[in-house]
Amino acid sequence: MASLIPCPHCGQRPKEEFTVKGAALARPTPDASADAWFDYVYLRENPRGRYDEYWHHTSGCRRWLVVTRDTATHEIEGARDAASRKEAAE
Repeated sequence: MASLIPCPHCGQRPKEEFTVKGAALARPTPDASADAWFDYVYLRENPRGRYDEYWHHTSGCRRWLVVTRDTATHEIEGARDAASRKEAAE
């Protein structure tokens, strides 16, 4: 059975249409220390359980999404437009 991703723009789509780009982490401020930027760019946790990741709908609407996925079971809990994450932070 193919895994389906709930794209908020296109509906349920096969996972093969997407490219996983990595953890959806908050960026440090532009004036943050070099250590903070080093940690952001190079150091990553490897959590077990619920995790937010950036996914690009490469073969669909071409929008960036934040997909919530369980790293142990690979079950997709949901997806939202990545722009809404930025708007919520402002």
